[in-house]
Formats: sequence, C-alpha cells, structure tokens
Amino acid sequence: MNWWDAVIAIIGGVVLIYAVLLVLLALYARKHPETVGMKEAMRLLPDLLTLLRRLTADRTLPRGIRIRLVLLLVYLASPIDLVPDFLPVIGYADDVIIVAVVLRAIIRKAGDAPLGRHWPGTPAGLALIRRLAGTTTKPA
Repeated sequence: MNWWDAVIAIIGGVVLIYAVLLVLLALYARKHPETVGMKEAMRLLPDLLTLLRRLTADRTLPRGIRIRLVLLLVYLASPIDLVPDFLPVIGYADDVIIVAVVLRAIIRKAGDAPLGRHWPGTPAGLALIRRLAGTTTKPA
C-alpha cells in the first residue's frame, strides 16, 4: 500500500464517520421533536447568547463549566459546523443539540439556579430553555 492509498483510506474513513454522525443527528432530531421547535429556538437566540455570556463571566461557577461555555460560544461563532447551516432544518439542528447538551451538563454540575439567575428573557423563554436542556427542575 503506497501513501496515496493511505490518504484515500483516511478520507474515506472521515467521510464515513461524518455520514454516520449525520444519520445519528437526524435520528435524534426525529426521535425528540417535542424538545424545541426551530422557530422557538431562533426566537430565543438573542437571550440565549446573553445567557451564555453571563454564565461564562460568572466566577461562582466552576472553571470547567466556564471553559465548556467558552468552547460552545466559539463553536457557535465559527463558520465551520458539523452540519453546514445552509442545509434546511438539519443545518441548525446540530447547533441546537450541542447547546442542549452543554446546558444539560451545566445544570447537572451547577444546578438550575445559575440558569434562572442569569436568564435575561421572559419566564416562558426560560421554561423553553429548561425544556431544551431536558430538565424539569424548578428554579431554586
């Protein structure tokens, strides 16, 4: 096997892994359609970004949580996504799922109180964010 065959094998492997991840993302979005609709998620975007910025600046939160939040903000600001945003529906679904996973991890580590304390929007919006994060915990 020469170096060219190795390059082709690596590229093929990356494409295969990417395809599997896309299928898993589509299955997840299809299995959990009740989580948050795309329209609802887009309406919450300004408040969500403010929340993430405020949580990142909160020195009472553990450093690991703040690092995750910074990485999330970098990922959201980056033009490079797991799924390109120009693809209808699924293009933004990866962003919504990643935000949900990070919020869920934050709530597991720090509890629900920081979410309620830093939320800039309406109570209905906060309830939607909690639903997105997969928690039904009441604010402390």
